[in-house]
Amino acid sequence: MDSVTAPVTLDVTDGVAHIRLNRPEAANTLDLPLATALREAAERAGADEAVRAVLLTGAGKRFCAGGDVGSFVAADEPEAYLLELAREGDAAVRALAGLAKPVVAAVHGAVAGAGLAVTLAADVVVADPGTKFVFAYPGIGLTPDCGASYLLPRAMGQQRALAFALTGSVLSADDAREQGLVTQVSDDAAAGARAIAERWAGGAATALGHARRLLRQGWELDRVAVGEEEARTISSLVSGEEASGLIRAFLDR
Repeated sequence: MDSVTAPVTLDVTDGVAHIRLNRPEAANTLDLPLATALREAAERAGADEAVRAVLLTGAGKRFCAGGDVGSFVAADEPEAYLLELAREGDAAVRALAGLAKPVVAAVHGAVAGAGLAVTLAADVVVADPGTKFVFAYPGIGLTPDCGASYLLPRAMGQQRALAFALTGSVLSADDAREQGLVTQVSDDAAAGARAIAERWAGGAATALGHARRLLRQGWELDRVAVGEEEARTISSLVSGEEASGLIRAFLDR
C-alpha cells in the first residue's frame, strides 16, 4: 500500500515523526484498517531512535469525525466488528498517549466521537479557528470508546465533560480552548504545530518525553508510586548526553 492510499502515513524529518490520518474522503473516520495503521505508526515512531517529537494531523477538510459508522453497519456481525474496532482504536490512542516522546496535534474542520480521544493523546493541541468539537455518540444511540470517557474528564473537568457529553453541544475552537480540549487556536494550525514539534526535536526532547509520560501516568498511580517513578526517571537521565550537556551549559552561565 503506497502513501497515497495508506489510511495513515508516517514521515520522519529532522527528528519529527509526522503521523497523518489519511482517509480524507471519509473525514478520517476510524475503520479497522485506520485504527490498526494508527497504532502501528505510533509504535514505529516510539521505536525509532531518530524520532524526538511527534506531529499528528489529518488530511482533507476534517481532522477526525469519529468512528466510521458505515463500516460497522455493513459488517456481517456488527457487534463483533464494533468490539474489535473499539479495542483497536483504544490500542491506537494508548500507543500515542504512552510514547516517551512529546506529541503535538493540529486539528481542523471537525473533531467528533473517537476523534476526541485521538486528539487528547497529544500533549499540545493547536486548532484551526473554524474547528468544531462534538461528542456525537448519543446522536447514533451509542456510547464513548477509545478512552474518551477516561480522557475527557481529565482534560475538561468532570462537570464540563458531562455537560459536553449529555447536552449535545457543539464547541467552537475558542470554546474548546476555554474548556481544556485545546491548547491554542491558530490561523495556521498545521504550521504552528509543526513549529512546536521542531522546537521540541531540537531541544530537551528526552526530558520532555519522560515528563509527558510521568504526568499522564500520574493519574493511574498512587502518591508513593508517583514519587518513586519520578526518582527513578530523574536519576536515570542525569548522566545522559542530553542532560549532561544542558547541566554544563547551565553551570557555565
